[in-house]
Amino acid sequence: QVQLVESGGGLVQPGGSLRLSCVASGDTLNYYRIGWFRQAPGKARAGVSCINRSGGSTYYSAAVKGRFTISGDNAKNTVYLQMNDLNPEDTGVYFCATTTRIGTCHMGDFDSWGQGTQVTVSS
Repeated sequence: QVQLVESGGGLVQPGGSLRLSCVASGDTLNYYRIGWFRQAPGKARAGVSCINRSGGSTYYSAAVKGRFTISGDNAKNTVYLQMNDLNPEDTGVYFCATTTRIGTCHMGDFDSWGQGTQVTVSS
């Protein structure tokens, strides 16, 4: 089992930036892909960005493409989500999760989840 801990959330003004971190521990070799998901108030959790543990095959949702960048540091068992040009629609709880499946960024395919970190974009 993989344990995941997210950090880096907070309150930021529109147009600002945040970098989220997700640190994995436990059976860190037992996943193929890691992703970031967010749950906005009153909405279902949805995929934001995913990446292979090897660093390849990145995916971004249409809502964040061009503004967010996912990256990983295997030496630190950490995945980052750099979020730029944030807007109020980016508000929500951000979760990281892992899967043993290939090529997916669908929430239902991910089986180990962190507790989430709150991101609030507001003036």
